[in-house]
Amino acid sequence: MKYLPLSRTLIATVLVLTFSGVQAASQAPVAGENGMVVTAQHLATHVGVDVLKAGGNAVDAAVAVGYALAVVYPAAGNLGGGGFMTVQLADGRKTFLDFREKAPLAATADMYLDKAGNVVEGLSAKGHLAVGVPGTVSGMELALSKYGTLKRDQVIAPAIKLAENGFELEQGDIDLLHTATGEFEKDQDLRGIFLHNGQPLQVGQKLVQKDLAKTLREISAKGTDGFYKGWVAKALVDSSQAGKGIITQADLDKYKTRELAPIECDYRGYHVVSAPPPSSGGVVICQIMNILEGYPMADLGYHSAQGLHYQIEAMRHAYVDRNSYLGDPDFVKNPIEHLLDKNYAAKLRDAIEPHKAGDSQAIKPGVSPHEGNNTTHYSIVDKWLVDLEVLHVG
Repeated sequence: MKYLPLSRTLIATVLVLTFSGVQAASQAPVAGENGMVVTAQHLATHVGVDVLKAGGNAVDAAVAVGYALAVVYPAAGNLGGGGFMTVQLADGRKTFLDFREKAPLAATADMYLDKAGNVVEGLSAKGHLAVGVPGTVSGMELALSKYGTLKRDQVIAPAIKLAENGFELEQGDIDLLHTATGEFEKDQDLRGIFLHNGQPLQVGQKLVQKDLAKTLREISAKGTDGFYKGWVAKALVDSSQAGKGIITQADLDKYKTRELAPIECDYRGYHVVSAPPPSSGGVVICQIMNILEGYPMADLGYHSAQGLHYQIEAMRHAYVDRNSYLGDPDFVKNPIEHLLDKNYAAKLRDAIEPHKAGDSQAIKPGVSPHEGNNTTHYSIVDKWLVDLEVLHVG
C-alpha cells in the first residue's frame, strides 16, 4: 500500500471551538493518494493515518482518533461528552450517528432557575448539575461494531499508550491548557493532572494521564459495559452525587446512540450530505446554499464585498429559522422539508436588500412554530472512499 509522506498527506485546517479563541496558523492545502485525516491535534492525526496504513477503513480511523483526542486534546476531545458522526460508505449508503449527551432522568425545566424564576449564572455551564449523560463511548462502539473492520483493542491501543506514557506538550497544547488554569486550580483532581507542583505545564513537559489510561483499558476490554457499568460507571455516579449532580446508574443504563438519516441537498452540481437534527448544522448549511444559489457568486468574486454581503444575509436568515424551529426530533417536529424548499429560499432571497445590511431582530421566521467552546471537528476519508465527519462536544 503506497502512502504519501506524512507531511504531504495531511492537512490540519479545522474548525475548533475550545476554551478560548486560540487559533492555529492556516496551512496550505495538500493532497493524499490513499486517504486523508484532518484533526485538531497532530498526534491524533498520526493515530488516524496509522490505522489507515494498517488496513483499517475511515470508521476504524475515526474511532481511534476519537479516543486519541480524549487524551491529547482535553479541551474538547472526551469520554464524558458526546458528538455526531456523518458517514458515507463505499457503496454509497449514508448514515448519521447521534451520540450527544442526554439530560438525566431527574432533570427539570427549571433546575437552572432560582426561587424567583431567574437564571442562576453559570449553573448550566459549570459544575456537576451542568453535566449530561455521556454518549461518546456508546457512539464509538456502535460505529466500530457496525461499520468498522478492526477490533476494539486495535483502535484504542494508541490512546492507551498516549495516556499511560504521556506526550510532550507543544505550544498549541499549552495555549489551550493555560486558558483553563483557573479551573484546574479549583479542583483537586484536575490540579494533579494538568498542573505541575501547582504551576501550569510548559512546552516540553509531558502530560501523563494514568487514570484515563486505566479507563480506556476497561473500555477496550469490555466495550460499552466498561464505561456504562462496573467501576467506571460507579465512579461517574459517585462523582455526580458528591458534586450535587443528578446522574444515576439508571441514566447510564438507559443511554443509547441513535442512527438517523442525514440531511441532503444540492448546490451548483455538488451533492451535500450533512447532519440532521438534533444538529442544526446540515439544515443551516443547505438553507444558506439554497439562498446563495440564486446569486452569481463566481462572477462576484471570492471575498468580494458584494459576495460577502450576500453570504452574511443568507446566514442571517438561516440562523433566524434555526433558532426558531430546530430542535431534538424526539420532542420537536422540525419543518425540514419547508426550510430546504427552493421556493422558500427564493422568498428569503427576495427579502435581502443588495446594498443594505439586514436587522436580525426585525426578521420574522418563515414558518409557524410547532408545539412541542469545547467542540472539535475531524474528517477522514480512506482509499475505498468511505468518508465521514465527526463532531465531539466536551
